[in-house]
Amino acid sequence: MCGIFCGLSLSSAHVDWDKTAYGYLKRRGPDSSQNVTVTGTDSSYCCSFSAHVLHMRGHLTPQPVQDDAGNILLWNGEIFGGLPVTPEENDTAVVSQRLSTCSSPSKILTVLSAIQGPWGFVYYQKAGDYLWFGRDFFGRRSLLWKYDDELTALTVTSVAAQLSAADRSSWKEIPAVGVYRVALKAVAEAGSVSFEIFPWVHAGNDFISSCSEIILESIPGGCSAVMNQSGLTLTSPVCPLNTSLNQTEIHPDSHLSLSNLEELLVSKKKTDEVNHLIGVLSEAVRRRVHSLSFRDLDSSLPTRDHASIAILFSGGIDSMILAALADRHVPAHQPIDLLNVAFKLQEPKKQKESAKKLKKKPTGYKTDEAGSQTFSPFDVPDRLTGKAGLKELQDLNPDRMWNFVEINVTREELQKMRQERISHLVHPLDTVLDDSIGCAVWFAARGVGVIMEDGDQRPFTSSAKVILTGIGADEQLAGYSRHRVRFKMSGHEGLVQELAMELGRISSRNLGRDDRVIGDHGKEARFPYLDEDVVSYLNSLPVWKKADLSLPRGVGEKLLLRLAAKQLGLGRSAVLPKRAMQFGSRIAKMEHSHEKASDKCSRLLTG
Repeated sequence: MCGIFCGLSLSSAHVDWDKTAYGYLKRRGPDSSQNVTVTGTDSSYCCSFSAHVLHMRGHLTPQPVQDDAGNILLWNGEIFGGLPVTPEENDTAVVSQRLSTCSSPSKILTVLSAIQGPWGFVYYQKAGDYLWFGRDFFGRRSLLWKYDDELTALTVTSVAAQLSAADRSSWKEIPAVGVYRVALKAVAEAGSVSFEIFPWVHAGNDFISSCSEIILESIPGGCSAVMNQSGLTLTSPVCPLNTSLNQTEIHPDSHLSLSNLEELLVSKKKTDEVNHLIGVLSEAVRRRVHSLSFRDLDSSLPTRDHASIAILFSGGIDSMILAALADRHVPAHQPIDLLNVAFKLQEPKKQKESAKKLKKKPTGYKTDEAGSQTFSPFDVPDRLTGKAGLKELQDLNPDRMWNFVEINVTREELQKMRQERISHLVHPLDTVLDDSIGCAVWFAARGVGVIMEDGDQRPFTSSAKVILTGIGADEQLAGYSRHRVRFKMSGHEGLVQELAMELGRISSRNLGRDDRVIGDHGKEARFPYLDEDVVSYLNSLPVWKKADLSLPRGVGEKLLLRLAAKQLGLGRSAVLPKRAMQFGSRIAKMEHSHEKASDKCSRLLTG
């Protein structure tokens, strides 16, 4: 993973690019930093490139990569399939070599279309004076842009530079609808920047019209965009969503529970579907935990401090399945870190008063051996289900060293780090939901907490540079409450439309933000549920094979995944209802509880 930056200036005046961005970029890539500047033959444009590398596989390849022909690549990505990369090779070098052989736009698009895995890139193609950039089909890597009309300067970067009041409205996420090309000589002559767009397309899906609408909303002020007129496109890496509405399987038992999930596994056809899902998910996890090359860890530290893989862990079904599958592929002697974040509950007296008003049982209480109740301010719902999930994993593999990292956050630390770091990383997203999720993920990914060792707690900091996250499961398998509402209103037709929308907007709603937040710790987010083969398989199934929302919560949503969990030997976690991170970690209770998730968040404006 890398922090990448490109500044394009069309002005003869020197542009002093804001160096504050380099601090944020370097945290993303602490292993190597370089800068390269190129100028057009007639000095009509100037491109400044900066890259900061987190070494993940093969030999360390400093960036920007400049080949013999003068082409320059900034690559923030991982190749998990599509192009051959041996364990000894670095994928940045592989992509650079492939692109250097491309003599036409169609060949560049063919290379990019073939890559399975997350990426954001900038590529200076010296022949023809072109600047290419863009994000993968799902937008799993952050890429932002801003245009300064006064300086006629375009900035493309993983993370925004220092935010002033004026800057806040200038930065936008680059839409993950295709790749973009700037004809440098032409825009220099025109004195303004125009982008040529090569969109992602499915066979039979009209994506170009919606692509144009998204671009119009996101293009920087002072710039223009045109769709490529020759019909060149990128081929979608996943198959189209199955929109079949001819439902043939209905499960009328509204009392289905853990004890009889096995009933749905009796049918060989259903068993085949479950096994297929386990197979593609297992392979997706394998790709993401193998071939890792990290800096040497302190040999004086205990073995359990040497994990290379961590999981954002709530004890819910998504993270439990990732842990169970990671257990198959991480070497037996290596620990796996389970990162569990909790935000401090309010004091007992205040909580009891609030609970009494709402006629609810206060949380955070547990019974000790003497039978009396004790209060733990960090025993939030995700902490309790996380500990229960840990017990299930220990039963599955008692020989594995599972590091359950309790990451406890006070209100004071939350407010301090939000102002110093997190608000900047969440930007340009700005809602209450973005604040809650962004802060929770930032603290979880930092991995600073405590673990239980020999019956006592000790301070612990996760060494893992790869963090697996369960995002993508709810979006594809109807895990959110809004899916149940849509199903009740519009049946399977409405549900299919909702799921299509979920995957289409996941880049702008979640993935860019989460990549910026996790990457700030010099760690890389990896998304097994968004592996191209996993998405293609789930897209190939009619909706009722993935979820049955006529069944109750905890069973009907993500039904196919729950059956997979049962097949993997998981227990109560297989039927836990969905609980959003902001509620499970209790961060949503630390600020103004009357806020709506979609409200603009004033706290993000203070950073």
